[in-house]
Amino acid sequence: MTTELMQKTQTILRYQDQSGEEYYGLVEDGQISKLTSSFNEIINGDLQFDGVKVSMEEVELLTPVKPNKIVNFGWTYAEHAEETGGQANLKEPFLFLKPTTSLIPNEGDIILPPVHLTRQVEMEGEVALIIGKRGKNIKEEEALDYVFGCTVFNDVTARDLTKTDPQFTRGKGFDTFGPLGPWIVTGLDPTNLKIVSTLNGKIVQDGNTNQMSLSIPYLISWVSQIMTLEPGDVLATGSPSGSCPMKQGDIVTVEVEKIGKLRNYVK
Repeated sequence: MTTELMQKTQTILRYQDQSGEEYYGLVEDGQISKLTSSFNEIINGDLQFDGVKVSMEEVELLTPVKPNKIVNFGWTYAEHAEETGGQANLKEPFLFLKPTTSLIPNEGDIILPPVHLTRQVEMEGEVALIIGKRGKNIKEEEALDYVFGCTVFNDVTARDLTKTDPQFTRGKGFDTFGPLGPWIVTGLDPTNLKIVSTLNGKIVQDGNTNQMSLSIPYLISWVSQIMTLEPGDVLATGSPSGSCPMKQGDIVTVEVEKIGKLRNYVK
């Protein structure tokens, strides 16, 4: 994107106010300036304000976008691939999709499925890209121009199922298995962002997107040869090592530098 919004570091979120209405907002000095713009208007730099400002405490944060698809790249970090029984590929990633019904916002509940369906649910902290314009067969050197901004993602996984199924849809696709948020930050370089995940306050993941075996521009270009990317699509870039099981009562937090913390509760 070449708009002023993309060039600047801005924080955009989606929220529900006390009347139940949903809006996008721009975070300024700890407050939310309400936007009357649609998402398509926002990504084109058309920020329309009505003068209303609210505090974070007055609203409920929603997932920052309502995507058409959630594209996931697996085994993009060599150590994580090894710890989960895979192997990082230096030519192409492991690709899978999550359903939009998996999405939950910051502070939402991750609901563990019944034990007859899975007995090993794990967290995976990741950087997610939000696509800002439609693209097909994107050139690698132009790939970052298609990124509107970055957010935080937790690729919750039923590990026992992904180890037995020939593809990952079942193990990755349960409702609530896609925490996303808390907001989108524009103007960041996604190729060098630190990721720290904690489970009940204990650090379990400590990585950086500069450790990926495949570059983010390559991933965008590669997947655009398979499917058309559309505004609002979520591209989850993969997890560093340290993925670990979660149980009822746990609190999991994924923090990405320059973006913030995504916190969720395991029920």
